[in-house]
Formats: sequence, structure tokens, C-alpha cells
Amino acid sequence: MTEVEPSCHTVVVSVKPSPVVPAPAATLVLLRDRSAGGFELLLIQRHRASKFAAGDYVFPGGKVAADDSPDDPTAWCAGLDVTDAASTLGLETAPRTALGYWIGAIRETFEEVGILLAYDASGQWVRLDPGVSAAARVACHKDNRAFRDLLAAERLTLATDRLRYFAHWITPEENPLRFDTRFFVAMAPPDQDAVADEHEIIDVRWLGPREALETFKRGEISLRRPTVENIKLVSGLAATGEPAETAQAAIDALAGRTIPTIRPRVVTENGKPRPIMPGEPGWY
Repeated sequence: MTEVEPSCHTVVVSVKPSPVVPAPAATLVLLRDRSAGGFELLLIQRHRASKFAAGDYVFPGGKVAADDSPDDPTAWCAGLDVTDAASTLGLETAPRTALGYWIGAIRETFEEVGILLAYDASGQWVRLDPGVSAAARVACHKDNRAFRDLLAAERLTLATDRLRYFAHWITPEENPLRFDTRFFVAMAPPDQDAVADEHEIIDVRWLGPREALETFKRGEISLRRPTVENIKLVSGLAATGEPAETAQAAIDALAGRTIPTIRPRVVTENGKPRPIMPGEPGWY
């Protein structure tokens, strides 16, 4: 009878961890015309201690909160219902979640820079008392539900009819902090200017599309790849090589386009991360 000796070798199997599930997020690109011609867009600098995009210039936005999907959405939103929102984003199985992206984009913009896309009880652009606005921004940072309280107290309706959805990016699977981000664009309300909250945001800049990209190339500001690509896209530079003549023309040019989901991957080369876009060599 042959005796089989037990193996003394240990086989180590490396199991690749599952990617982090990306959190829903919404971003709003605000445009305004310049008196001398052309238009500019709002970029904001994230605090250098931020966990994500620290020190970078980005568009206003952030995570979509559970409170951004209300039980009574028609009382909040102008010209948009849950069915339309779900169809636009391809989220027919989660219509309330879909509408939350519009609400989250407006809420985050208000929290970060104090610009509120909303109508008053007469249907005109809101003009909040500066003291009311400042107090509400502080309250919203502490609890997202304060935004709903502001809308109710001031009898406001969100200007969701002014936002155009134009891009969808998902953070690479390799990242430990991930977001599933929907990008919107809108004209900035008149008589409102951006003021950094000095909490999440430490600087604000209105820059023309070419000006923003040239400032980035000179190393005066840092931009992430999605920000660069979406400056080109929303301005018209990606399509024609020249920016649109006006902000509204830029927004109108985005109508009817197919919106792909863009999820880059990240590889490490010589100890440094390098993003690879879909369609580029080395992508999955």
C-alpha cells in the first residue's frame, strides 16, 4: 500500500478586491455672457485638505443625498417630473433617484458658492436676503434637510427646467473613492455671484473656455481630466475647435446628443498613475 505524504507547500491565491461602488454625484456647469463678447464658466477650487480632488479647480457639485429624492418632487421642481428625469438619465427603474441628480446639483451649487437656481412665488428668479442666504448655506452644510426648509420658508421652486444634462462620468475602478457623476449645464441666474463657502471651496473663478485651458497649461490652476474634457464639450471647442458665440448657443448645441458613460481606468507607470480613456490603448 502506497502512503501519500501530505504536502508541505502552501499555495497563496491573490484575490483582487471588488471595486468600490461609486456614490451618485451631480455637477453643475454655470455659464454667463461677457459684455465684451463670448462667455465664461465658473470654476471653483476645492479645499486642499479635501479627500477628493484636493486643491483642484472643478465645477460646483457633490454627492447626491437621500434627501435630494423627495416624496413630493412636483412641489420642488419646475418643468421636470420623475418620469422625464428617469428617461433622460436612463434610470427608469429608479425615477425618484434620477430626479435627485437635478436637485442635488442645485443644492450643492448653493452650498458651495451661494448661487441658487430657483424661482420665487411670482415665478421670477429668486433674490434672497444676504443674511438669509448665508445662514441657509451654513445650515445646509450641517444637514441637507435645511435646503428643503429654505425652499418651504421662502416659497421657492427649483429651476430644474433650466438645467441641461450633457455628460456622465464614473470614477475608475482602481480608485478607493468613487463617484457616478452626472453633469448638467445652465445659465447663471442674473444678479447672483459666486462666493466661496471657505469650507469646501476656497476660491472661485469665472474664466472663458480657452482662458481656463490656457491657465491650466501654464500650471496656474490644476484641472482633472473630466473637467478639461467637459470644458471643451460644453463650450463647443470639442465639436468645432471654436467656442460658441454665446452661453445660450453653447447650451443649445448640446441638445439631442448621445451621452456615453465614460469610465477611465488608471494604470501605474514608473510609480505614477496614468489615466486611460475608453477607446485608448490599454483600456479594459
